[in-house]
Amino acid sequence: MKILSWNIWVDCHFEELKCFLSESNVDIIGLQEVKDDDPERDVIGFLKKLGYEYVFAKTEQIWNGKVYRHGPAVFSKFPIVNSKTYLIDKEDERAFARADVKVDDRILHIFSTHLIHTHQKPSKQQEAQVNELIKQLPKDNVIMMGDFNATPESEAIKKMREVLVDTGKDSDLTWSVYPEGCPACNPQSIDARLDYIFISKDIKSKNFKVEESTASDHLPISVEIDMQAFLLIKK
Repeated sequence: MKILSWNIWVDCHFEELKCFLSESNVDIIGLQEVKDDDPERDVIGFLKKLGYEYVFAKTEQIWNGKVYRHGPAVFSKFPIVNSKTYLIDKEDERAFARADVKVDDRILHIFSTHLIHTHQKPSKQQEAQVNELIKQLPKDNVIMMGDFNATPESEAIKKMREVLVDTGKDSDLTWSVYPEGCPACNPQSIDARLDYIFISKDIKSKNFKVEESTASDHLPISVEIDMQAFLLIKK
């Protein structure tokens, strides 16, 4: 099973995005900054036509004086038998989308989230969002992915690594493809890791990869899950 996570950017280059997603042959996708009210960037409609079921958690933020309505989403080629969305911060609206996906007779709990951007600086608010996220995690069969807006040495990521396994490496840089990704940071190169795919300890992964695309300010990341080992685990 191939898993993909990607902050697709509210201002994504949609044609490039469609090309990448249609060719990626991914089973489960976690996206961030998805919009359901932008006819020029109808990501949900596009992926539904490709055969994906989905769960979407809309939030609202104000960036540079402009209101953005978007959120994290999970898309699955496998049946979604249960779903949930949950706010992990009401002040700066942040949320997760959860899809319980049926694979044979097993259930995988898939999460997609997007934390506050603090310009790669320590943040008690970001840590509080992670704490709220962790409270909602089942014990087993978990895949948690998203744009955590946190570097590997941050307290937020340290907290995540206490409960889940980080499938990537600290050197897997994912941001920023464009300086416009953050006017305050004004990044001139892809020099930070902000995106992660975490799994519970009962799941085995391989072949973590930072993918190539210029559709967003973030690069997509992917990993393969050993489903044979997962399906053999005693229930």
